Amino acid sequence: MSPCRAISSIILGLAVLASASPLTAGPVPQTKASPSDSDINAIGHRDVGKGVNLYSLDKEKQLGGLLAREVERSSRLIDDPVLAAYLDRIAQNIAKNSDARFPITIRVIDSEEINGFTLPGGFQFINKGLFLQAEGEAELAGVLAHGIAHTAIRSSTKEATKGEFIQLATIPLILLGSDGWAGFGTYEGMNLSIPLTYLKYRRDSERAADYFGLQYLYKAGYDPESFSRFLERVWPLGSGSKTIPKTFSPYPPLAERVAYMKKEIAAIMPRHEDAIVSSSEFQEVKERLRAWKSKEIVGREGNQGKPTLRKPADHPVPDPPTQVPDCE
Repeated sequence: MSPCRAISSIILGLAVLASASPLTAGPVPQTKASPSDSDINAIGHRDVGKGVNLYSLDKEKQLGGLLAREVERSSRLIDDPVLAAYLDRIAQNIAKNSDARFPITIRVIDSEEINGFTLPGGFQFINKGLFLQAEGEAELAGVLAHGIAHTAIRSSTKEATKGEFIQLATIPLILLGSDGWAGFGTYEGMNLSIPLTYLKYRRDSERAADYFGLQYLYKAGYDPESFSRFLERVWPLGSGSKTIPKTFSPYPPLAERVAYMKKEIAAIMPRHEDAIVSSSEFQEVKERLRAWKSKEIVGREGNQGKPTLRKPADHPVPDPPTQVPDCE
């Protein structure tokens, strides 16, 4: 059973968490960028998750924990201590250089699909297939930073707060809607009767996660251009490449997203020649993960490799291409 199907089966029971407030709340106003939003030095002192939200921080964390336990119960997770420690180090570095108000937890699902999702309250899951598509640590960190940005802006519960759009048929999409760092695996079975104004709100949430995620990536010491390159390379491999009219898509067009990223980087992120692109530890953990299916992993600890620093015209050498499964 897929995580999304499993979670949808328990959403009705979890809905009582929001029952203290009516489900007929008015529309959530669009969030506009303020001058402080572009101030890298103000990260951690900004309330980027502000806005109408029927969920308190405690309720959001409780909801996320319940959903995460359901994912863990219904999915095949990779419980490797070296992998877990490596991802946690990256995630905690990004989190301390972010505006997130929740602790961040990262788990890896043993699936070849190129996918990942972020639940309310700081719980993030990525598939093995998504990790293996990264060609350097900065690309992987970009995926995590995008999810942490969704946590910081509280995408899921703010979307759920748009009460006039909540129906039992669409609640799973709303609660899991902020998962799409790139949008893979989300179009299948999508209910196109969802109001177009809601889909526009979803696109705005993705733009915000792109915007703040790049800042967190940069502040944590990584090359921010790595994430836009990753998106350009990997998006066509997944279901995010399906032809769907922009009006009905919950994600901005890829070309538009990349253009905005490049504009943001040029405007507020001075180039650092010591920005991290990759590390020897990344390659070691990636090989460890690639060997997981064949049980070739041995119980040795991964070495703490020194980061590979960016130099002019220097990019990480990609691994040999792997077979990418059909995500449809």
